[in-house]
Amino acid sequence: MSWGTELWDQFDNLEKHTQWGIDVLEKYIKFVKERTEIELSYAKQLRNLSKKYQPKKNSKEEEEYRYTSTRAFLATLNEMNDYAGQHEVISENMTSLITAELTRYVQELKQERKSYFHDGRKAQQHIETCWKQLEASKRRFERDCKEADRAQQYFEKMDADINVTKADVEKARQQAQLRHQMAEDSKAEYSSTLQKFNSEQHEHYYTHIPNIFQKIQEMEERRIVRIGESMKTFAEVDRQVIPIIGKCLDEITKAAESVDHKNDSQMVIEAFKSGFEPPGDVDFEDFTQPMKRTVSESSLSNSRGDGKSEPKFGSKSKGKLWPFIKKNKLMSLLTSPHQPPPPPPASASPSAVPNGPQSPKQQKEPLSHRFNEFMTSKPKIHCFRSLKRGGAGPEDFSNLPPEQRRKKLQQKVDELNRDIQKEMDSRDALTKMKDVYIKNPQMGDAASVDHRLAELGQNIEKLRLEVQKFEGWLAEVEGRLPARTEQPRRQSGVYEAQNPSGVNSCAQDRESPDGSYTEEQSQETEMKVPATDFDDEFDDEEPLPTIGTCKALYTFEGQNEGTISVAEGELLYVIEEDKGDGWTRIRRNEDEEGYVPTSYVEVYLDKNAKDVHKPLQKISE
Repeated sequence: MSWGTELWDQFDNLEKHTQWGIDVLEKYIKFVKERTEIELSYAKQLRNLSKKYQPKKNSKEEEEYRYTSTRAFLATLNEMNDYAGQHEVISENMTSLITAELTRYVQELKQERKSYFHDGRKAQQHIETCWKQLEASKRRFERDCKEADRAQQYFEKMDADINVTKADVEKARQQAQLRHQMAEDSKAEYSSTLQKFNSEQHEHYYTHIPNIFQKIQEMEERRIVRIGESMKTFAEVDRQVIPIIGKCLDEITKAAESVDHKNDSQMVIEAFKSGFEPPGDVDFEDFTQPMKRTVSESSLSNSRGDGKSEPKFGSKSKGKLWPFIKKNKLMSLLTSPHQPPPPPPASASPSAVPNGPQSPKQQKEPLSHRFNEFMTSKPKIHCFRSLKRGGAGPEDFSNLPPEQRRKKLQQKVDELNRDIQKEMDSRDALTKMKDVYIKNPQMGDAASVDHRLAELGQNIEKLRLEVQKFEGWLAEVEGRLPARTEQPRRQSGVYEAQNPSGVNSCAQDRESPDGSYTEEQSQETEMKVPATDFDDEFDDEEPLPTIGTCKALYTFEGQNEGTISVAEGELLYVIEEDKGDGWTRIRRNEDEEGYVPTSYVEVYLDKNAKDVHKPLQKISE
């Protein structure tokens, strides 16, 4: 099957067909180009999508990505970024392996096709010229033959006419012979031209044209093969990235399978656990007893259960407002008993429990009045959120709940240990450099690094002291060492009365009396607090001086946080009187102090007893 033999007379159709083949190839190139543009656009959109949902550095979103579900989402975003990269690879490979190669091949193909059809047209022109020469020789031979016939007829006519002279007859005979000679010459020329034309025509249709058409056929077949190979490459480019895309999808599946709801729930506990114990049950207050009692802090905090409306102090949630107060007072509220003291044993009547003639008569004001007065006072520091926004915080994180404080202290210890390791690595490197300088003085002066080594040693020592300090606080929180600070003291006073509206800006991050932390999401005015005021609020205070002594009338088991157990007949120091809530604060020694019901002890006030180390005098019953 050859175009030269089968399509010897279809030169024009072959020219149109090969041009159509080139157009198809160019159309395929355009298709691949548009595909690469789509791949690039898709990859760009995927990258933008992944970047859009990436957590911002140093933001709250970055902290949220510690949960397994959010980490899985972050892994999905990273894998989508790699997924986009594979589509970029598809675009690059298609551009280099298909578009660029086919574009260059099309140019070569056009030149080759032009050359072949130029040779074909030249061969056609040559055969047409030969045909024209043959036709001219044929017409000349035909004309000479006719002229020879007419001359012969004229000679015969002149020879038969008796009236014509002999000279005329001779002239006609010579003319006839001349014409016959010219006809013979034309015949010979025509015969020669015909043979030459037949030879040229045979060579044209059996040699030249078949060769040219064969080359055109091979060219067209190469084009077809090339476009087929390009289509195969088109598929192979996609197939090559399928394993990597499959790995991306496998990683996304693996990340999804790593989501652990139990672990996330535990992380929520670790993130928000305060470490405080829930408030105990509220005891029944028997108002039928003749003892004069006042409303306790717990009854105040639960007074809304009696159907009474509570005033709102700049907060949207009821019962959640608690001001930011000094550390010792805050801890006193959190750790002192949030319930009325228990009545004395039935064996003793309330009248048998005097406070002694030394006890001054103090006016018992309702706790609700003190609470309202306290809430209308203006604190020095506005709220917890002011600390988060850049306010200076205590170095030992004592403003945080116990569990959160432990985590912060552990993070600080780990950070300091990393800093120590960095400084030690720098010191080791400088020590090695100094040894090299000592062995090879031409490389440098060994004394030049002594100053830096001394600085590193001082830095390491400072960091170690810092670690010891924070580890001490951490051990205190974890209960491995005795408490460094004094026992929490009950709130016994109020702030200086100032503008009542100042407390409204503090209604965002507060503690409720039951020890729970709440956070209200609302707009607040940021107010700058001097670091000196903040430090004053959290400075460790001196232990409270003793104001008297007391004797335990009954055994009391201090089971609630902030209380202390006493045995009947035990002698103790009094460091704070009953403020109307039925509790008295006492101290056994420098490390043990707490609250006991006032009705369980007999108090002897001594205005001169101010020394905490003064020994107890025996009290006569």
